Amino acid sequence: MSTPPVGDHHEGGWLLALHSSSETFGVALQPLGRPADPLRLAAFPLGRALANSLLPCLESVMPAREWPRLARLAVATGPGGFTGTRLTVALARTLAQQLALPLDGFSSFHLIARRRLATEPQGTALILSQDLPRHGVVAGLYKAEPTALAGVAELCAPRLWPGVDDLTRTLGSHACHAAEPLLPADAEQLLAFSQEAARSGQPGPWSAVVPLYPTSPVATP
Repeated sequence: MSTPPVGDHHEGGWLLALHSSSETFGVALQPLGRPADPLRLAAFPLGRALANSLLPCLESVMPAREWPRLARLAVATGPGGFTGTRLTVALARTLAQQLALPLDGFSSFHLIARRRLATEPQGTALILSQDLPRHGVVAGLYKAEPTALAGVAELCAPRLWPGVDDLTRTLGSHACHAAEPLLPADAEQLLAFSQEAARSGQPGPWSAVVPLYPTSPVATP
C-alpha cells in the first residue's frame, strides 16, 4: 500500500489513529474527509517496551512538528493490556485537549468485528470473546448493519461474563470467535470508523473517551 509523505500539505488536516490494545502498537494516518486516499500504516511489536517507545514510534510515522496539521484523532479503548491501553488513551486525550481536536474512541472488539464481518451478509451477527483466567470471559455482540456507523453495530459492548454459558444465554447462540487483534489492520479499521464519525458530524469530545477495563488490573488473591 502506498504511503503519503506526511509533510505534504493537506488543507483539510490529517486523521491519526492509535491502537495499543495488544502487544503491538498500531498507527494509521490519512487525510481527514478523504477515506479513499492512500494511508500510512505502521505496526510496532513493543510488548512491555510500549511505555518508553510510544512517542518515538508515533514520531516515526508523524513527527511532532507535524502534529499541528492534525484535524481529528481516534484511539482504541480496549479491552486490552492495562498499561498499553491506558498510555495510548492518555496520549490521545492529551493531544486532543492541547490541539483542540475531536477524539473518537472505539473498542478493540468493534474493530475486529468490522474486519471479520466485511465479507458476511448484512444482518450477520457474531460474538467476540476473550478468556480471562480466574475471572471469566470478556465478550461483546456485533452485527453487520448498513445503518450503523461504518456498517457494524456494537449491540453489546465488551463486558465480563462468568462463563460461556452465561454470555450465550444472554446474547444468544450466535457464532462465537476469539477476539484476536491484528495490527496494523485494526488501526486501519479505526481510521474507517473515525472517518465515518467525522462525516456524520459527531463532535468527538475528548473527555468522553476512557479506557475499557472489564476487570481490575490487580489480580484477586
